[in-house]
Amino acid sequence: MKKQQLIIDTDCGSDDAMAIAMALHDPGVEILFFTTVSGNVDCHQAALNTLTTIEYAGTYEPPVYEGCRDMLLRELVFAHETHGNDGMGDLGYAPKRLQIAPGNGVLKMLEALDAHEAGSIEIVTLGTLTNIAVAMRLAPDTMRKVKRIVAMGTAGLGFGNVSPVAEFNIWQDAEAAKIVTEFGVPLTYVGWDACIDDAMLNEDEINRLRDSGPLGKFAVDCNRQLMLLNEQRFGRPCLDMADPAAMAAALHPACIAQCDDYYCEVDTCPGPSYGGVLVDIYHFSGKQPNAKICSKLHVQEYKNYIFSTLGA
Repeated sequence: MKKQQLIIDTDCGSDDAMAIAMALHDPGVEILFFTTVSGNVDCHQAALNTLTTIEYAGTYEPPVYEGCRDMLLRELVFAHETHGNDGMGDLGYAPKRLQIAPGNGVLKMLEALDAHEAGSIEIVTLGTLTNIAVAMRLAPDTMRKVKRIVAMGTAGLGFGNVSPVAEFNIWQDAEAAKIVTEFGVPLTYVGWDACIDDAMLNEDEINRLRDSGPLGKFAVDCNRQLMLLNEQRFGRPCLDMADPAAMAAALHPACIAQCDDYYCEVDTCPGPSYGGVLVDIYHFSGKQPNAKICSKLHVQEYKNYIFSTLGA
């Protein structure tokens, strides 16, 4: 059976690391390479974190290219309070053997799309959409060869995690998200609402992963800062795994419970709603849908996919 060919674009923090390890262990997937973007941490640190994750995953070793270091217009606001200063819980993780590949991630993405048949490559994005937006502006015809983009982003049909209406990946570079949303290739956003409530990993599930072996321990321990934050935010030890939710939706569609087509508009106006995504649920605009919004997962199917890919 032909494998699903992917490019994964990431601002690799701790939940990205879990999602990347899952994808590397999915036998139906071939990751062509990774591109990194600034977001949770700067682009270079994201590349080092991705290499570390590849080493812990212990399967095959796709190259890792650095992409955009800056947002299109805004100053970066890192997520150190969520993932630690290094994005991986400040536990001293670093690649022992692998190195960042030479070349620019955005250009490598365009080269790969030009070299492959149209509709053969999907892109999964786990961070800000800056790399994707720049690629779309540089070579729109090439980017129209993408089969589908699945992006962890938006608040879905719920509320934000960085403002009342905005989710971090969109809020970090809303101008880039606006370009991507309006571009016209098949686009699925997996909202933050898909990974909260019952979809969060509870204490028993976290312990199951940690006790399953070196990879499970790595996947949990690098999220220690997020766990500390969540004890304050939700009142108990738990992990809202946004990027694993997006990866599961992209690679294991059986876990999707709710995913519908909507016209979406990204707010780039200065003010409290910056980075919010207007989802026209009731079709007031009369405009054709431009994105799918995945807002709910079948919880047990999703968690079983995490456990199976991480060996738990």
